[in-house]
Amino acid sequence: MLNGEQMHVRLSNGYRARARSVINVNSTAIEIPHQWYNLVADLAIKPPPPLHPKTFEPVKPEDLSPLFADELIKQEVTDERFIDIPEEVIDVYRLWRPTPLIRAKRLEKLLDTPARIYYKYEGVSPAGSHKPNTAVPQVYYNAQQGVKNVVTETGAGQWGSSLAFACSLFGLGCEVWQVCASYDQKPYRKLMMQTWGAKVHPSPSDITHAGRKILQMDPSSPGSLGIAISEAVEIAAANDDTKYCLGSVLNHVLLHQTVIGEECIRQMEAIGETPDLIIGCTGGGSNFAGLSFPFIREKLKGKINPVIRAVEPAACPSLTKGVYAYDFGDTAGMTPLMKMHTLGHDFIPDPIHAGGLRYHGMAPLISHVHELGFMEAISIPQTECFQGAIRFARSEGIIPAPEPTHAIAATIREAVRCRETGESKVILMAMCGHGHFDLASYEKYLQGSLVDLSFEEEKIKESLAKVPQVQA
Repeated sequence: MLNGEQMHVRLSNGYRARARSVINVNSTAIEIPHQWYNLVADLAIKPPPPLHPKTFEPVKPEDLSPLFADELIKQEVTDERFIDIPEEVIDVYRLWRPTPLIRAKRLEKLLDTPARIYYKYEGVSPAGSHKPNTAVPQVYYNAQQGVKNVVTETGAGQWGSSLAFACSLFGLGCEVWQVCASYDQKPYRKLMMQTWGAKVHPSPSDITHAGRKILQMDPSSPGSLGIAISEAVEIAAANDDTKYCLGSVLNHVLLHQTVIGEECIRQMEAIGETPDLIIGCTGGGSNFAGLSFPFIREKLKGKINPVIRAVEPAACPSLTKGVYAYDFGDTAGMTPLMKMHTLGHDFIPDPIHAGGLRYHGMAPLISHVHELGFMEAISIPQTECFQGAIRFARSEGIIPAPEPTHAIAATIREAVRCRETGESKVILMAMCGHGHFDLASYEKYLQGSLVDLSFEEEKIKESLAKVPQVQA
């Protein structure tokens, strides 16, 4: 077997720089974290509690038991700083973790920037994204409780395929409602889910009351994550042997994703680097939280002081254009009310190609952190994102999923700014998945038929008018 130096020698000149950066970052035997990190424990001001959708009183753990496994409910409400990761979960993590931290030397050269760009790449998981980091523990805890089936929603299909993968390992049934726009755009994600044994429905569907109601109003509805959540929750609530799993937004989901940031802190320490800027895309927020929350902990301790920047699609800009208010997590109003940045629970975004970012709200904990001033947010239109993706693919070799192209575009903006100012900033980017099942989107961009989609102000006003009036 070749050691790192021999591998470097055997590679062609074109790939030596990148190979050297990968080898150096991971040469110090970084271990998989044995605990998840809970940012809530270190916040002096705690986030507002979720409210019962009928009483508007704070939700009690027993209110969530029809939908979630008991251990996940405990993790959702805990104030403990660290939660031990079960050995059975770590054993599955070993299939792809730790994930590589890569210095983007070729992209730096292309941009002629003095900035040093690093990306934490989660596309090496079996499902091709960061989503298995939470799918595996969610299915594990449900299996431990004797649950037979789990149901969920998915946008681009990264979450649905991750849950299907996890269910195949632990022997649970899996049923997925995929947002119709993505169901049509990304047929191979559907096949991926089916290969792992899942049943997949386009959403809105005629299987549920929530789906039928939407179809009656708009038979050609492109769907949304909010609608798909309503359908999955409806099925879970009606069947005693079935629980619901969510791929983003909730505290326990963000908790599981912190394996990304915990690994990354150790990897950057191993090469003597400290990020000046941390960038990640945001839809519901799990990938962004997974990378940034452990760094926010270090920032709160006064050890580092990076700027932390969320990047969202211009067509679904909950952080930059939404209101911070209590709202439903789904379209039908079946979920608890959560204090979050929202565009209104019945807002249906235009069918952008970053299907995983088409959610009307932001994770309550990220919204709270944003309100506290620990992070900032920008939005970028999809044509600029795909332009950045092409530059990234042709320099770094990885074709990114449409979702992290937002982080790439923001990184390129900052790298160009560094070129102009002469600053040698260290930029850390969340690269949450590959785009092998999104090539139809790239085809549209390369053919010149991809256009920017933006929300209509009037459409937003109508949606926000229906946000429940709750006294904070």
